[in-house]
Amino acid sequence: MSHRIVFVEDDPELAGLISDFLSRHDLDVQIEPRGDTALATILAAKPDLVLLDIMLPGKDGLSVCRELRPQFNGPIVMLTSLDSDMNQILGLELGANDYILKTTPPPVLLARLRAQLRDYRPSAPAEAAAPAPGKGTMQKLLFGQLAIDPVSRDVMLDDELITLSTADFDLLWLLASHAGEILSRETLLKALRGVSYDGLDRSVDVAISRLRKKLGDNPTEPFRIKTVRNKGYLFSPSGW
Repeated sequence: MSHRIVFVEDDPELAGLISDFLSRHDLDVQIEPRGDTALATILAAKPDLVLLDIMLPGKDGLSVCRELRPQFNGPIVMLTSLDSDMNQILGLELGANDYILKTTPPPVLLARLRAQLRDYRPSAPAEAAAPAPGKGTMQKLLFGQLAIDPVSRDVMLDDELITLSTADFDLLWLLASHAGEILSRETLLKALRGVSYDGLDRSVDVAISRLRKKLGDNPTEPFRIKTVRNKGYLFSPSGW
């Protein structure tokens, strides 16, 4: 089965070499050379996977990743020459599924892309493990001073509106819909992105950390979204 990939890369020689290699292995590659037009190209092409450089004309790849993630449920893989822990952490925090250096041999790149495509299962956010907001239940969730509205997608805490991204709201809704239950990283990744947990992916941990900060949780001893060692995360119904 052929998969469609949008490759955002401004170096025409590199883009051509990688595109030719992937095409010989049954991957349909569309090249987009600019960051400021990448989002429109990706949304129009509806690819199975996005391969994204960081250093791009018009808009950097990290910004593209941040804007794309709420609108695209497939794998986003950063392919870059920037070998920096900070860039890797930031890329994963912004929603990338993997971070690969351009020095990686093409067969290894192919294997990692295939792994992402193999694990990806198209699904609406949060639909796998809980009713999606607005589907099956239209009721607000109320926990003390916290109110989560699935219709307007508003979150109120202590009478203040909390601004959340689409991904953050879906994560909160999933946790709150299972208040008092432990949800594993595997469950969260499957529900929110349709991918399996490989034991190394830290994107859930980063997203939980970001959500805790926005909801006023204690970063060192969380009491609202608790970490259950070696098991996962638990939304505490009494912490609000």
